[in-house]
Amino acid sequence: MAAPWEDVLRNEPAIQEAASVAVDAALLEGVLMRTEGEPNASDVVNYAPFTLLPSAVPTVLFEQAYAVQQDFNLLVDAISQNKEFLEDTLASTIKVDDFTAQLFRIHVQVLEEGLAQSVFLGINRSDYMFDCGVDGTPALKQIEINTIAASFGGLTSRTAAVHGQVLKMLGKSKEASRLLPNNPSKGLALGIAKAWELYGSQSAVVMFLVEEVQRNIFDQRCVENELWNRNIRVIRKRFRDVFEKGSLDDAKRLYMDGQEVAVVYYREGYVPKNYDQQNWEARLLLERSRAVKCPDIATQLAGTKKVQQELSRPGTLERLLPGRAEAVTRIRATFAGLYSLDVGEEGDKIAAMAIADPDQFVLKPQREGGGNNLYGEELRQVLEKIRDSPERTSYILMDKIKPQPAINYLLRAHSPLQVSECISELGIFGVYVRQGKEMVMNKAAGHLLRTKAIEHADGGVAAGVAVLDTPYLV
Repeated sequence: MAAPWEDVLRNEPAIQEAASVAVDAALLEGVLMRTEGEPNASDVVNYAPFTLLPSAVPTVLFEQAYAVQQDFNLLVDAISQNKEFLEDTLASTIKVDDFTAQLFRIHVQVLEEGLAQSVFLGINRSDYMFDCGVDGTPALKQIEINTIAASFGGLTSRTAAVHGQVLKMLGKSKEASRLLPNNPSKGLALGIAKAWELYGSQSAVVMFLVEEVQRNIFDQRCVENELWNRNIRVIRKRFRDVFEKGSLDDAKRLYMDGQEVAVVYYREGYVPKNYDQQNWEARLLLERSRAVKCPDIATQLAGTKKVQQELSRPGTLERLLPGRAEAVTRIRATFAGLYSLDVGEEGDKIAAMAIADPDQFVLKPQREGGGNNLYGEELRQVLEKIRDSPERTSYILMDKIKPQPAINYLLRAHSPLQVSECISELGIFGVYVRQGKEMVMNKAAGHLLRTKAIEHADGGVAAGVAVLDTPYLV
C-alpha cells in the first residue's frame, strides 16, 4: 500500500523544509489545540499533531467503509429502541462494571417514567483498520463504533488543505488535486440543526455539554460555528452547571439560565472519571427532559463493547434488522473475531485460548476515549488474574488486527522530526435523526484518518498517541 512519495521520504533537506511549511499551514488552517500547560486558555495554542504526508488507503476499502455507514446508523438506532436486547446483553456486565450499571439504571428509570423525548439524534463514528491477511490482501475490519462524543470531525475538516499544501510544495500538484474534500463538521451540524428544527422552538438553544478540561475546544468550535451560521444559538455548559442551574418545567422542557434547551450535544460523559454524585444527578435530569440528547442514554449503551461482541453472534443482526439482508451482509463483512468472556464453559475456553497465545488478541474493557485496551504480556497477566472471577465479564476479547505498516513523519509540537513506521485507523462519521418511528435523516458525514507509530498498541489523538492524517486513495 505504498503512496507515491517514497522518493521524497529519502530526501532529508526536502523533508525538513516541508515540515516547516506544514506546521505554518496547520496554524493558518486552524488545525489547533490548546496546550497541556494551559488546557482552558486560548491565548497560547499550538497545532494539533498530524502526519507530514497523507497516508495510502485502498480505494475499495474506503468505499466499503462509506457504503456501510448508513447500515450502522440504522443498527445503532434499532439497538437503542430494544430494551430487552440491551437488558439481556448487558446483564453480566452490569453486575461487575459500576459505570455501565449506573448508565443502565438511568436508562431503566427514564423508560419507566415514560420518554419525554420524541426526536432522536445520533452522531457516531465507526472506526476500522486494514487487516493484512495471510495472502497480503488488506480487508476492512471494524475496531469499534463510538456513539458518544465522537471527536475530531472539526479539525479533520481542515487537515486535507494542509496536506495539499505540503504535496504542492514537494512538486506533487497532481497528487494534491486527488485529495478528497472532507467536511464532517458541516455534516454533524446538519444533523444537530435538523434535530433543533424538529424540536420546534425557534428561541431554544443547542447546549454543548463539555468537559472541565477543554484542550480540544477548536474541534468543537468548528461544529459550533456551522450552527451559528444557521442562526442557531449555542451555549457551552458543564455537568456542574446543569446540576446548579438546570431545571425542568411541567412539560419536561429543559431550561439552563432561563433559556430553553432544544438539543444537548455531549462532548463529555463517556468515562467514569467524568462523573461524581452531582454529575450523575445532572445526567439524570438531562435524560428525563424533552430535549434531544445526542446521544440519549440508550444510544450510549448501544456503543458498549459488550454490545459489539453480541452483534457478532450468528442471528443477532438478523433479529435487530429484520428484512434487511443486504445491510446485514455489509455489516458482518466488517467484523473481526469477537469473543465473550462470560462465566461458563465457553468463556473458560476463550480465556484459556487467549492466555496461551496472547499476541493474537486484544482485551477490551467497556470504556471509550482510547488508551484502555490490553495486548500481549499485559493481556495474559490480567486474564490469568481474573480468569476465575466474574470480573472477566466486564471485558470482551477480539482478534488482533494486523495492518501493513508504512513510513511517515509524525509532527508534534516540541518533538524532533523523525521517521516512523506507522499504521492508520479510518473512522467514518454517521448522522441520523429519527422523529417518533420515522427516520428523517440518515447519512455518512465524512471521515477521519488517524495514524500512529507501530510501537504504540493503543490510543487516539486526544490520548496523545495518534495524529491526524488524510487518506490518499490508491
